[in-house]
Amino acid sequence: MQLLWLRSDLRTHDNTALNAALSDGPTVAVYLLSPAQWQRHDDADCKVDFWLRNLVELEKALAHLNVPLLIREADTWDKAPEVLVKLCRELQVQTVHANEEYGINESARDQAVQQALDKAGIAWRSHLDQLLFAPGSVLTKSDQYFQVFSQFRKVCYARLHSAPPRPQRLHSAQAPLKLSSDKVPGKVKGFDAPSDALRALWPAGEKEAKRRLDAFCDEAIHYYDSERDFPAKPGTSQLSAYLAAGVISPRQCLQAALNANQGEFESGNKGIVTWVSELIWREFYKHILVGYPRVSRHRAFRSETEALPWRRAPKDLEAWQQGRTGLPIVDAAMRQMLETGWMHNRLRMVVAMFLTKNLLIDWREGERFFMRHLIDGDLAANNGGWQWSASTGTDAAPYFRIFNPISQSEKFDPDGRFIKEWLPELAELNKKDVHDPSAAGGLFGVKGYPQPIVDLRSSRTRALEAFKSLPHRQVEREA
Repeated sequence: MQLLWLRSDLRTHDNTALNAALSDGPTVAVYLLSPAQWQRHDDADCKVDFWLRNLVELEKALAHLNVPLLIREADTWDKAPEVLVKLCRELQVQTVHANEEYGINESARDQAVQQALDKAGIAWRSHLDQLLFAPGSVLTKSDQYFQVFSQFRKVCYARLHSAPPRPQRLHSAQAPLKLSSDKVPGKVKGFDAPSDALRALWPAGEKEAKRRLDAFCDEAIHYYDSERDFPAKPGTSQLSAYLAAGVISPRQCLQAALNANQGEFESGNKGIVTWVSELIWREFYKHILVGYPRVSRHRAFRSETEALPWRRAPKDLEAWQQGRTGLPIVDAAMRQMLETGWMHNRLRMVVAMFLTKNLLIDWREGERFFMRHLIDGDLAANNGGWQWSASTGTDAAPYFRIFNPISQSEKFDPDGRFIKEWLPELAELNKKDVHDPSAAGGLFGVKGYPQPIVDLRSSRTRALEAFKSLPHRQVEREA
């Protein structure tokens, strides 16, 4: 008997471990509920709910392959070895198959499971699945992990040209087993159910993920380079939650993009080339997670930035969290996330820079808050994005590059459509005043909307001085 241990790979198509298990013999799948561990990782209510809803769909898809899905609980990951060994003995399992996950806790968990299985005489096989390239296989000439994205991308493109990863064909169904699937719970302890409106925005299942991918590649991907920065336009794929949960694979995404671009990675349609580059960014941050484990420990990639004099300003932090900073584009973005579990990528950078530069609040506060509310929350991408914006990370924005939220708003939401959607109290303002109501409303601003909690000019100066004062600061040219 083979045991497939499902984690962030909630699909049947192009699932490396599933295909390997079915090729080796009769297979049973298991998913471990770990609510206490998920709370430690700040996983969002809506994300856990998304996992459970996708498990319901996955159970149906596995049934077509005659693979039962069992549900077990390992409240924290240190319980996983005992739970899995017990299940393996009950089912007389010879081999456990799992797709690799990345991060310090994930690696420690898998190592402990492998050791427990070895002692029990049970084989362990892990598989590359959620990445195009295995961490450690894309290195500099001195065999180090890349720290600069453009250099990393260049090597990845060379690999893709020589041997592009292709999705695997779905394995044929096995003979039926005398074992029934367990019922997937509707919720788990410690996590609240999201609103029906949020759930409706993110239907579960591989069919929905594939539908989104096909629709995106039919049209919007061709304009992705020019439309992706405008939050009021449908210019993004809306696939991030499905990629994070493994409901669709990066190989499926890459192949769909290449099919739309006559097989080209770096030439052809600019929108498609730009989106493929975004897939490589996802890859880059996962490799950083493995190559530089400190980022999994809530530490800055650039160690000298640990000396930054972050402000402890709970009222400012709360205003940012609740979307009432008095800066419309920031507030609209935060309210979008609170209501939908998702935020437009351009706005993630805007609100992150506002928190870390204008408010000079530790990026870790923002990283944690995002993880607690994003349906697509992913440690590598979230940490990478926050440290980029805070100028503490690898390949980060130079410390002196600080987005002005009003300028960003005027450039990327010129008519104020996005702002007015999420801030109805500003609906009556014209497209000029909506970006800066405090200037439009005079001394008292606009009724029902707060005055800005910080002066953009002086707070920018404060941030620059904070970075300039760092000991052993790396020299950067202001150009």
